[in-house]
Amino acid sequence: MDKIQHDEILSHGASPADAPSGAALEAEFDVFTTRLHMEVPADLKGGVLRGYQGLREMASRLREVPVQDVPRAPSRATAGPEVVAVPSSVEPPADAMHELSVRQAGALLRAGELSSVELTRHALDRIARLDPALHAFILVTEQTALARAEAADRDLRSGIDHGPMHGIPYALKDIFDAEGVPTTNASWLCMDNVADADSTVEGRLRAGGGVGLGKLTTFEFALGGPSFELPVPPAKNPWSDDHVPSGSSSGAGTAVAAGLVRVAVASDTTGSIRGPAFHCGVVGLKPTFGRVSGHGAQPLSRTLDHFGTLSWSVDDTAALLQVIAGPDPADPRTTGGPRSDYLTSLDSGVAGLRIASAPGWYAEDPTTIPEILDGITHALGVLDGLGATVDEVALPPYDMFNGCGRILFAAEAFAAYEDTLRRHAKTLARFTYQRMMPGAGVAAADLLRAHEVRRWLTHQVDESVFDRHDVLVMASGQTTAARWSEFPLNWPPPKMVNDMLAIPFNVTGHPALSLPIGLAGNGLPIGLHIIGRHFDEATVFRVAAALERALAERRRRPPEPEKVVS
Repeated sequence: MDKIQHDEILSHGASPADAPSGAALEAEFDVFTTRLHMEVPADLKGGVLRGYQGLREMASRLREVPVQDVPRAPSRATAGPEVVAVPSSVEPPADAMHELSVRQAGALLRAGELSSVELTRHALDRIARLDPALHAFILVTEQTALARAEAADRDLRSGIDHGPMHGIPYALKDIFDAEGVPTTNASWLCMDNVADADSTVEGRLRAGGGVGLGKLTTFEFALGGPSFELPVPPAKNPWSDDHVPSGSSSGAGTAVAAGLVRVAVASDTTGSIRGPAFHCGVVGLKPTFGRVSGHGAQPLSRTLDHFGTLSWSVDDTAALLQVIAGPDPADPRTTGGPRSDYLTSLDSGVAGLRIASAPGWYAEDPTTIPEILDGITHALGVLDGLGATVDEVALPPYDMFNGCGRILFAAEAFAAYEDTLRRHAKTLARFTYQRMMPGAGVAAADLLRAHEVRRWLTHQVDESVFDRHDVLVMASGQTTAARWSEFPLNWPPPKMVNDMLAIPFNVTGHPALSLPIGLAGNGLPIGLHIIGRHFDEATVFRVAAALERALAERRRRPPEPEKVVS
């Protein structure tokens, strides 16, 4: 089954001829909930049953996956025509402090030409002026931020330098603990949940001299949204009030794109870093599984959760990862994988690298907009012109990755929140409940099969791509950001509202970066995907930095909101 057919099943409830439907499907699901002593509220059951029907279909398809070698397409060189760039909406003044990269700001701090307090006050002033219209932040920790900025300045005057994030403002998605600060998970259930210790990520940033500005808007438990039922409003897409900023790291995407903060830390379980990066026009990195600790972050799906960054540039991304990456005894998922120096090779270029292209998932899909196809073709041509070798490869069908990931996600999310679902069905947002509850019906045999297929798919990607290539370049999404009006009352929404091709690399654990490549004809951002070998973020950064320089897209900022606080 191809991707279009598969997504139609998820969106519209189609199922194979031998699968139960209607009353029979409901009776089958009720067997699971009865065993668990759970009852689904009547007004939520339609969305839950549609989700269960989709999972049942995906499990059926996974049982048909032939565990054998995937035939490779013949290799051929790829180059593309020039793409005409859409004019930038705003070209900000070069001397604006929020336009300084992490390393540029760091150099000025170390030279005594800029203070962390000045940099932090500039960020806080922009948040106070712009965020009432954008809703990127759930909480701004102004006094704490200024105190940390003053400490960073004192340390530098004393000759103490804590590294690349010293004195640099950042923000956290509101699933990460910071001592003394609420971690609300954007849920009514957690509004009084004040952390008594730092998450590992926050602890490393604090030790590295970083200046935390506060907590960023997310979907409920990094899942249930976009929703207007939560204690905080959803973040706005800074490019258009009519369009969503994408997945659960939406506040981070909005804040970085609008210049409220240069870097942010977020999570990606099925694409929640790369979706907002793609749809808001910023750089989003999902590192290798286990590269960044999840200790002190709210779990969603333990084997799919990745913790990474949204930043304005590739250079900023590398600087932030340099501080937060590395093994953590408190999170056994971080064992293994050498810690790298991500900054030294950024300017090494791509000459001699082998680049794989895999258009099979999206090139013939009529829902992929032409600007994305043209942009990827152009980017591959740029890499070829810079001395890389570009070949086309074949991957296993997208629906294998998607089905595998959705079953793992459903089972693990339900296991993490079973008691919450049982006790607080009507307090959770509709989408949260309707996305988690279908996991009650995932059979043990289907979960084991999903793990088996996962291992096979990971091997296939390594063999088909990374045995002979350094990175894979392909689409990260198929169209521009969806409109708010496209989301229905009940989950799931129409298939192209969730257009990202992100979940395959949550399944395989490879590092994956979404890089902005311009604006589509409707004025909204688009991007591409760069995927690397496990624990080789450094090469992903090399390729992304070379493209970023050649495409010169980092001069584009969205216009400031019309309604700002003066």
